[in-house]
Amino acid sequence: MTVTVFMTVNGKAVSGEVEPRTLLVQFLRDNLGLTGTHVGCDTSQCGACVVHIDGESVKSCTALAVQAEGAEVATIEGLAKDGVLHPMQEAFRENHGLQCGFCTPGMVMSAVELVRGRPDISEQEIRDGLEGNICRCTGYHNIVKSIKAGAAAMATKG
Repeated sequence: MTVTVFMTVNGKAVSGEVEPRTLLVQFLRDNLGLTGTHVGCDTSQCGACVVHIDGESVKSCTALAVQAEGAEVATIEGLAKDGVLHPMQEAFRENHGLQCGFCTPGMVMSAVELVRGRPDISEQEIRDGLEGNICRCTGYHNIVKSIKAGAAAMATKG
């Protein structure tokens, strides 16, 4: 049995036929071809699959596609506008906040919500806020530096 789901993804109305047990991450990757949202652990511990649902960070491997019915979903592909990186994406690029890049989409999406309206967020608050995101390559120093820079840039650029 399949059902049709309707939602807005990155500002565009979309729909698709899914089994009721289809995970949101599967819908995004397999049905919509949005492969920037990664599946890293299959246990909801790594955070590589973070997207925003109605503005809130959600691990898309823990949400069913049918649970996003009617919602606004934003993925890493939707952050850049007209070829210009989002301030957080630019901060990660400028501050070398990535190595292999596998965790980066989830880190960026988590960071955008974490710092929204908080341009002076502390390093400790960033580290605490990233608790559900795992990077296997870095010591997090440049990730935290990137998020701090991104927070300041978001405050001035939106």
